[in-house]
Amino acid sequence: MRKWEDRLKKVEQLAQSFQLNPLAAPYKPRLWPCQPSSVWKLFPRQSMAISFARSCKEAVHVFALEKEKASLGQRIFLVTSYSELWHYYRTYTQSLMHCYEVIPEGAVCKLYFDLEFHKPSNKGADGRTMVSLLTQYVCDKLMEVYGIACSAKNVLNLDSSTDEKFSRHLIFNLQNAAFKDNIHVGRFILKILQPVLSTPQSCLNDGNNSAAENSETRKTHAISEETSAKADETSESPQAKRRKQKDRDLRFLQVKNKDGQDCLFVDLGVYTKNRNFRLYKSSKVGKNAAFTVADDNKFNEKPEKGITPEESVFLASLVCNVSFTGQTILTSDGPETKESSRPRCHQGSDTNQGSLSGCLWSPHQEVDNYVLTLVQRDGVHGSIRRWNYFVAEQLLVYDIAKYRWCQNVERFHKSNNIMIVVDLKEEVWYQKCHDPECKNFRSSSYPLPQEICVSYIMTLDEEDQAYLMDDAGNIEPSQAPTQAPESTVCLKEESADVWGDGQDDKDFLESLDDFEQSSGEISDQLLLECMADFDSK
Repeated sequence: MRKWEDRLKKVEQLAQSFQLNPLAAPYKPRLWPCQPSSVWKLFPRQSMAISFARSCKEAVHVFALEKEKASLGQRIFLVTSYSELWHYYRTYTQSLMHCYEVIPEGAVCKLYFDLEFHKPSNKGADGRTMVSLLTQYVCDKLMEVYGIACSAKNVLNLDSSTDEKFSRHLIFNLQNAAFKDNIHVGRFILKILQPVLSTPQSCLNDGNNSAAENSETRKTHAISEETSAKADETSESPQAKRRKQKDRDLRFLQVKNKDGQDCLFVDLGVYTKNRNFRLYKSSKVGKNAAFTVADDNKFNEKPEKGITPEESVFLASLVCNVSFTGQTILTSDGPETKESSRPRCHQGSDTNQGSLSGCLWSPHQEVDNYVLTLVQRDGVHGSIRRWNYFVAEQLLVYDIAKYRWCQNVERFHKSNNIMIVVDLKEEVWYQKCHDPECKNFRSSSYPLPQEICVSYIMTLDEEDQAYLMDDAGNIEPSQAPTQAPESTVCLKEESADVWGDGQDDKDFLESLDDFEQSSGEISDQLLLECMADFDSK
């Protein structure tokens, strides 16, 4: 009996311990069939994370994490879904408090701004007014250049200002419109800010920009000055004069950095390939200023069913959270030539443009080559007019020129072209059409050749996952990577003295046998009632 009482006391102590420190259940996002399977993988290098994300069957994305005690600038790269990241993001605020969205090369994305200035060097500057003026100016330019209507209600305004620095992020959530990629976003911003960029000593606020980026910006400044000088030599229409006067009002964007040098309120260094853009509710390492919704924010989008208002803000803040359905893709050419200085809006209408050149391949050149084989047959020499990459759905959408065979009508269209849509996640392709009569048509899906599928090309070794996150949210180097389980969160093993060892089990059986010999056999019903009573406490 003594052994039984000791064992019972130990069980009660364990039960009390579990009530005070409950086990964290692994998150399983598949609550119904439409949700993806759980994916949570950490990588030491960005290229490895991007490769894995491209080969993953689930809708996953790449994020960068900074750790407090890591060397300056060192980042870990996480691959997971938006829903799963949000679950842990609000749960483990300590380990995920320095998180960045990786904007993949070539991915369709939203228009976004990184704004900042040094407060002590700009004592007369009113940051809120500057944000309001810039927002209105950009909205006017979107209407002027692309015919896209928007207002401050379409712009998510995030704030991470401190006593020393004014800092904002603006993310434009346009209705059914997005930019081809963040390189085109940068070109558009360079164009509309040319009046203020012509200032000789303008500089970039981001101290981490590369020399190449600064050189490119200086080149753009020189082009802007030359263009302005030529414009002054010619007579201007009244409309052009009014527009020029309005552009001159951009002087409010000129600020001073902490060294007293002339700088721009808009950071032009955040429009590069695979850019890391800090997330809502995240701060920089060593800083406590996380991005929150600004007091003067006017964005108030109604959350979708099943999504909380806070999660809705999180999703709206993601630059690459853009769906393929119904999107108008905006582009802006470089400022090098007069012909290319006019931004264009691609809505799928037919134009007389040639095929893509070597520098304009998509991130999946092997897929580009295969698509060309689909439209260059039976004596017809079709070409790829443009491609758009929707990273949120892992879709490559090709607008085809000079090849108009439509599977819906089983003939060539007279004028409207077709689209080839490649689903990188499912590794299939299908045809859609720009013709109004075929607006909702989608052909059958056809498998991609195995040799061009990312899952076939890339074989990921488990030892590449050099970091693991435990059930407490701690991210540590993997000690046994080859044995890492595939589960979302890898739980630490409990020590034997907590859970009991073989000797404890032996003592329990002996105590149970002694009790039954002296008091008779215990019925199964009684055991079940005891368990139910124990669970209810």
